[in-house]
Amino acid sequence: MKKETTLLLIALLLATFGTLSAQQWGDYTLYSTQNGSNAYLIDTSGVTYHTWTFAANKKTGYSSYLLPGGTIVRSVANQGNALNGGGMTGAVQKADYNGTILWDFVYSSATYCLHHDICPLPNGNVLMISYEVKTAAEATQAGCSQNMVIWSEKIIEVQPTGATTGTIVWEWHAWDHLVQNANAAKDNYYATIVDHPELLNINYQTTKDWMHMNGLDYNANLDQISFSSHALNELYVIDHSTTSAQAATHAGGNSGKGGDLLYRWGNPAAYSATGTNIFHTVHDAHFVPEDCPHAGDLVGYNNNGISNNQSCVDRVKPPRNGYNYTITAGSAYLPSTYTQRHVCNGHNNNMGNSQNLPNGNILVCVAQSGLIYEADSNGNTIWSKTIAGTVPQAFRYSACYVSGNNPVPTPIISQSGNVLTASTNGASYIWYLNGTVISGATNQSYAATQSGTYQVQVKDANGCISTISVEFAYINTGIATEYNSQAFQVFPNPTTSALYLAGTAIDKGNYSLYLYDVYGKGVLTAQNTAKLEVGNLPNGVYYLTLKNGNNQSFTQKIVIIQ
Repeated sequence: MKKETTLLLIALLLATFGTLSAQQWGDYTLYSTQNGSNAYLIDTSGVTYHTWTFAANKKTGYSSYLLPGGTIVRSVANQGNALNGGGMTGAVQKADYNGTILWDFVYSSATYCLHHDICPLPNGNVLMISYEVKTAAEATQAGCSQNMVIWSEKIIEVQPTGATTGTIVWEWHAWDHLVQNANAAKDNYYATIVDHPELLNINYQTTKDWMHMNGLDYNANLDQISFSSHALNELYVIDHSTTSAQAATHAGGNSGKGGDLLYRWGNPAAYSATGTNIFHTVHDAHFVPEDCPHAGDLVGYNNNGISNNQSCVDRVKPPRNGYNYTITAGSAYLPSTYTQRHVCNGHNNNMGNSQNLPNGNILVCVAQSGLIYEADSNGNTIWSKTIAGTVPQAFRYSACYVSGNNPVPTPIISQSGNVLTASTNGASYIWYLNGTVISGATNQSYAATQSGTYQVQVKDANGCISTISVEFAYINTGIATEYNSQAFQVFPNPTTSALYLAGTAIDKGNYSLYLYDVYGKGVLTAQNTAKLEVGNLPNGVYYLTLKNGNNQSFTQKIVIIQ
């Protein structure tokens, strides 16, 4: 009995210590209630730190996001929308930290209207979800099995151009990527749906609000967009690197597939594949951010994922291969089930979101009950706040993000052999190769195994992240390389035929030049010349290294386009 009591006490102490030692992440949580006139930042004690107050006729429609420095971007429930339905917004606002409206953009008519989510982009533009009405004649011609009006979907990227104006600089239409096997005489006909997972089956749901998109996110490293569909119970990925014209086709962009679906997951039946229906009403499609564990994975809020009384958050690791995603023809996209599941502290049959945090925790918003909470990687709740009203989304930010003051110096990369090292000390690091995050590379040094352009960001213990370092070209021949605009300049770049060299290293003479392809293979050498003829080389990316008599070397990335 004595031994059992001792063991029980030890177990209780370990459990208590584990709960107490779990660390919260960040400083302030942003939320706004649906159809409310305020947005709030609360601290980790639940006390209101800052409030934005908006006009009574500009109430929150659905989403609110914070930009570095405290500017808020929010969807607005526009008054007088011709289209009506759940999650309808019709307008987007930007307001600075003091509440001054910087941009008030309305996108609403009898044939289109913004709804649900938005996504601020790094370039200052905003991605938006919009209905676009298709007539019964258009739907029938597209292969719809019923003669009915359909509210299809589009995603637009809007560049603010004035206080109330904006220009659509990119757009994607679901209507351009349909499939049907009901009528061979109509558009979009293919005999077998499962052979075309890149397309959307117009007859899977025969309702007016056919897709009901609701979540929107952007991955800057891949230049890809994710979105979720309530009606189809799936997450999707599409290519954003296309032009708008390419996005209407099946070719172009980084993926080579134009605007076709690159990946979909959650309900194989939506494209006639065999597999388990994981999502039972899904919201909040998003990529795991690059500064978090499992970066690049996809996440969705599964409203009825456990039961009709309990929600969950599901994360899935897609089978990504470069800018594309692998699939076995005639089958469903893998994985066959979720990679990780967080069981929520409650249920909401509509709305809701989650946020992956850099320390491995998760912030969850159980929308209709107004519950916002933070859980550690073991699912233990370590912070919570209940708000009166419906809270569609909530997000956690660090103090340096809110203030716009970043105390983390921009790192400089140095090289010793094949080991690259960031100059700035920090709690963790994010390494990039050719603009893509290197999975698992979180230490101050990284052992490079392939040629390419490397960059790094540093994160301190408070979650503040440095700006990204300048590009560092590493060649797997072992030659130390760095960019130095004073020592070594190359122009024109890109080039079609010849490269001209300048800089202090060129002026001093006594140097050798080595041109490598992206695989580190030497393709050209020269000595003491200020001009290189490269017109006979294939198109692509190369690295030109100058090595002087003092055994110093400098490298520039070169692009050849014939």
